[in-house]
Amino acid sequence: MHFPALLLTALASIGGVRGGIDYAFSREAWITSPGAPQFRMQELKTTANWEYIDCGLDTDMVQLESFRISPDPPVPGQNLTVNVVGIAREPIKNGAYADVTVKLGLVKLPPKRFDVCEEAKNAKAEIQCPVEPGRYEVEQTVTLPKEIPPAKFVVTVRGYGAEDQDMLCLDLVADFRLGKVQA
Repeated sequence: MHFPALLLTALASIGGVRGGIDYAFSREAWITSPGAPQFRMQELKTTANWEYIDCGLDTDMVQLESFRISPDPPVPGQNLTVNVVGIAREPIKNGAYADVTVKLGLVKLPPKRFDVCEEAKNAKAEIQCPVEPGRYEVEQTVTLPKEIPPAKFVVTVRGYGAEDQDMLCLDLVADFRLGKVQA
């Protein structure tokens, strides 16, 4: 399984991220209803105009522990390194996939489906499918585009196992409307 490949694909597709992963505060809310699985929504706000939200269930195949970027803040036209730590609760097999959707302001771009194992293979990631249960730390680097339009970007990543079971839920929000990103 290759978390950063999915996240970096999403980040690269929106033209990068402004603001840093400086954990200003953390809030975790548990939402339950009778007979329903427990829903965990962990929102990790950051400074500047950037945040990520772990919207997964406590029963998801993957549980995120941390999400860091470097440099902080990112610089358009330069490399961005994403470091993600997560726990695979179940084996991740060939056939696992992620649906990534990007909204640019009010415009929703066509969603893209990525084969998680194929992305890891193509990126020559050190972790390849099948991934056994356990704790993993993965780091990946991409070059951000120089041009970043002044708009709010919302990226949704929904990952699924080979049998369509919930694997991961992550929302990324970057708002470039409030200031100009300097290269």
